[in-house]
Amino acid sequence: MEYPIAMRYYLGIDGGGTQTTAWLADERRQVIARAQAGPSNPTKVGMANAQAEIQHAVNGCLRLAPSARKSLAAVCAGIAGVDRPRIHDPLLRWLQEYLPAAHYHVTTDAAIALEAAFGETPGILVIAGTGSIAYGRNTKGATLRCGGWGSLFDDAGSGYDLGRKAITAALWDFDGRGQRTRLRSLICTALRLKTITGVVEPAPRPHEIAALLPVVLGAARRGDSVARKLCDDAGRELAALVLALHQRLVASGAKLPVVCAGGVFHSSLRVRRSFAAHLRGEIPQSRVMLLRRQPVEGALTIAHRLDQKRETREP
Repeated sequence: MEYPIAMRYYLGIDGGGTQTTAWLADERRQVIARAQAGPSNPTKVGMANAQAEIQHAVNGCLRLAPSARKSLAAVCAGIAGVDRPRIHDPLLRWLQEYLPAAHYHVTTDAAIALEAAFGETPGILVIAGTGSIAYGRNTKGATLRCGGWGSLFDDAGSGYDLGRKAITAALWDFDGRGQRTRLRSLICTALRLKTITGVVEPAPRPHEIAALLPVVLGAARRGDSVARKLCDDAGRELAALVLALHQRLVASGAKLPVVCAGGVFHSSLRVRRSFAAHLRGEIPQSRVMLLRRQPVEGALTIAHRLDQKRETREP
């Protein structure tokens, strides 16, 4: 008597500084469940909170397809901040204990976004969301990163960086050190402050600062010169990430396509134009595109590939 072979399922997870997305797909690569949760970058929210949000997103998928829990072939989690062994290793162990699967792969959110953008072909991805990073692959298959060193020392051009600089500009306006800007009153409204000096104590958390991005972009669209300069500077700083990485990845004269991802790029035409202008000022006729796929789709592709590679090694 022949028995039907159990369906194999694949789980992709995309965890960043703003939200966590989980998608569940079957062996035909059809997505059968989607769920979202809060931020899961361990460097920003802590390991326990990151695990809780990942679990929330994954459980949301498994509630929609409960039979998948016992038939997971592979799990790929792309989580911001996990390129540090002290974060990667405990997160992988926790995932293995929490979620039974045949194969696991824990990598960065930049790696799964690169997969979503280019597959296994060469190219450079630049992400500007809560944080920022550039990640690329050359024609020899070598991968390198640039930036993404965290909100304390880096994340240039990110939503956090724009929010932080907007608060600084508002405080300087209050002091009389800087230009007058609508950002001062707009930030007070967004954070429910009586006066901008109330932003200092208690200070907003990183994801709350990044959440000021729409305030900055709205002020720029309404002609605020300070907000416009912040957007233009963000484009220049994000282009600098790509230019530095491009120089390290390719020989002189060669060009790699560039894909932009993250809320800053998708929300602001001004940032995109500034970015493209500065990039093409150094690398004329560069191909620049917005990421059209979800990064979590890259995680699903990696999970499926991992399972297929393991299958081909079996005798």
